[in-house]
Amino acid sequence: MSDRHVFEYALLRVVPRVERGECVNAGVLVYCRAASYVGARTHLDESRLLALDPHVDLPGVRAALRAVEGVCAGGGAAGQAAGDDPGRRFRWLIAPRSTIVQPGPVHTGLTTDPAAETERLLALLVR
Repeated sequence: MSDRHVFEYALLRVVPRVERGECVNAGVLVYCRAASYVGARTHLDESRLLALDPHVDLPGVRAALRAVEGVCAGGGAAGQAAGDDPGRRFRWLIAPRSTIVQPGPVHTGLTTDPAAETERLLALLVR
């Protein structure tokens, strides 16, 4: 029997000007039901973002990314979502929205360590 578990992930994208559709990958969300894990890691390449929109609200983008990490972490940092289980928090975060920070499509994979997978995906797809 394998100790690998199915996980789901989505990229977090910063879309500074929705009408143009351009984006910068700025984080990854990972959910593994078997491990009761939901996690987010972010990395904002400010120079790439400023190349798309020199007037982007960088403090606002940073705050939105921190909020996503807080919801994943649970506890007091999750605000109203603190009492929700990891799956519900993940589903709320991947819901389509037209804000400056948007989730991408959900993909799946297999992992033995969801936290390490979060770091691997951040390095592979964001940095």
